[in-house]
Order: sequence, then structure tokens, then C-alpha cells
Amino acid sequence: MPAADDLFRPTGEPTVRAVPDPPAELAPDAVPQKGPSGRVRHDEKITVYVTSAELMELEKARLTLRGEHGLVVDRGRLVREALHLVLGELEAEGESSALVRRLRES
Repeated sequence: MPAADDLFRPTGEPTVRAVPDPPAELAPDAVPQKGPSGRVRHDEKITVYVTSAELMELEKARLTLRGEHGLVVDRGRLVREALHLVLGELEAEGESSALVRRLRES
């Protein structure tokens, strides 16, 4: 079921539209910057099953971001940002990252 933000979003043509720049040619030794993709068209999709409690926590986080911080984000963007943070920590801290510790506990 779509979120309320998806149902009540403006349908007119936006005055400013964010379009990503085409990828620049990278030098052979250049490493592209890692980061969450933000508000761009996504060509790939995954399905993740969550419990009703996990979905409620995700919605509470989304509403907290909106109500207390003025950030209007959908669930997909929230998950992509969280994924970016967790994977960045895994890359930086490896064995001592929270992800490795939590997965070892389960």
C-alpha cells in the first residue's frame, strides 16, 4: 500500500527538476565516489520482507524525520540511506563494525 506522501504528491510539472549528470569518463585508476543515490530514477529493485513491527519502526522513523527535522523522505530513500551508512561502516571498520557484530549474534 502506498504511503500518504505518494498518494498526495503534486501531479503538475515541477518548476525545477533534478536530473543527474551523465557519468563522466573515469580514468583507469579513478574510483567512483560511493554514496546513497538520493532522488533519482532507480533501475534495479529488490524485495525485502519485514515484520509488522519493523515496518512500524520504519514509518515512525520517517514521520520523525518529517515532523522533527523537516525532511520529507519516502521509505525507499530512508532504507537506501541506512544501507549506505551500514555498508560504509562495514568497509571502514570491518570485523568491529556493528553489522558484523549483530550478524554474529544471530
